[in-house]
Amino acid sequence: RPDISLARPRKWNRPLREGVLPAYDEALRVIRTDARRVRKEAAALRREVDRMHRALCNPGELEGEARRQSEAELEKMREKLHILDVQSEVNLPEVRWSVANAMADMSIPSHRHLVEQRWRKDGDLDLLMERIHQMHVVPDALPVMHPSLDLHVTARLMPEHFDTLMRRNRSQRRVNTFKEVIPGNYLTPKQTRVPPKLYANVFHTDVRLYTMIMLDLDVPDEANQTYTTFLHWLKPNIPLSATHTGRIPLLNTHTRYVPPHPQRGTPYHRYVTLLLLQPPLPGHLYTRNTEALLTAQQARLAQTLRAAADRGAAVEAARVDAPVVPDAARAGFDLRAFARAWGLNGALGGGVHMWREVWDKYVGAIYRYELHQQQPTYGRMPKHDPQRTAHSAPTRQKYRAWT
Repeated sequence: RPDISLARPRKWNRPLREGVLPAYDEALRVIRTDARRVRKEAAALRREVDRMHRALCNPGELEGEARRQSEAELEKMREKLHILDVQSEVNLPEVRWSVANAMADMSIPSHRHLVEQRWRKDGDLDLLMERIHQMHVVPDALPVMHPSLDLHVTARLMPEHFDTLMRRNRSQRRVNTFKEVIPGNYLTPKQTRVPPKLYANVFHTDVRLYTMIMLDLDVPDEANQTYTTFLHWLKPNIPLSATHTGRIPLLNTHTRYVPPHPQRGTPYHRYVTLLLLQPPLPGHLYTRNTEALLTAQQARLAQTLRAAADRGAAVEAARVDAPVVPDAARAGFDLRAFARAWGLNGALGGGVHMWREVWDKYVGAIYRYELHQQQPTYGRMPKHDPQRTAHSAPTRQKYRAWT
């Protein structure tokens, strides 16, 4: 089967010729008739939305309470218009076939809806939430987390897997040596020696800013006889929108990536990657009105991360101007205090991912060449056993020797 993607699209073809199965022909006719009816309703509502939007753009026409009521009414109309745009195409077989075959155009509302519903209802989000709650990422990292975007993490293949892949690829073409990480799975320290790659499917059309944080939640705190956190990676002010494709670039330009290094003698470590939505500017909200306005402004620019970052006026998000975290302050990093300081809230959306690692002999190389420290070794204190102490005490001689 040839490769199919949005860059190399293919056209949907009917599985049956017309007239072979009359019931199928009638079903298609009903679907297309309903789509045309909904499209006409959406067009009429769009004209009304444009009329009200022009009225609100005139500062002298509406003032005070009347303006607030008009903005609330316009918000409801835009929400209804979005629903109609989705319903006008969501049942068309060519639309569903395109989304199912990796040809989703995220600038089209029906395509975004189908991609989001597949993430929410086909098991991916369920598995993610199961893992982060069963392994107590929530509340150990944040008190609550409601993902609003689909965050994917890929890590480097193991050498034996890479050799197998190259043997299968007889033409020696360029192959992808990174594999997607299922939430909660185990990786080796060697796989994460190089930074993982992050991909995000977001479902809003305007550009919003996110902060990426990667933490180890299970670092031993010997002084307090407990566990603490370690900051592995930090990058604020990442602009993302629904039309962004490919991996998230330039993640190592703030607080550099430090490879995971689970300490010897400790249980498995939970490595959590968060992509938290930054709050809007003071006096603004993330609504359909602001999304439509910003999308229209940003449409005049090429939809690239650098173009969006250069045009700060088109982004209604507050910037996180946090300083680079020094290496000495990584251990014990207080995520909740950082989130409070910059208005980050997992309950308002974002993305989350986690994997696990255990110690192996490769961790020593990370301590030596990356951290420039001596590798520590931990263990549990032996419990006091009175019976064992009594049996291990020297016994008196039972019989006296003959003289």
